Amino acid sequence: IPTFATASEQAGKLGLGRNKVIISMYSNYQVVQMNKLPLILTFVGGEHCNTGHILALEHQLDVHLGDIKLAVNEA
Repeated sequence: IPTFATASEQAGKLGLGRNKVIISMYSNYQVVQMNKLPLILTFVGGEHCNTGHILALEHQLDVHLGDIKLAVNEA
């Protein structure tokens, strides 16, 4: 999770703009992190997991994250 903030910051310095998603592939698994400030959603899947399906969840999750974002902002 801390890597997401660092990678986003470095990408911004390269002029790539603000990151929405970072996908990290490893030999046995993959990690998909979504920037939903003030939240960072992290999905961990197997090496053969369909990354496209995980990315497609982004729009479906937006509806459900509203209340959680408010609670985090108030805390």
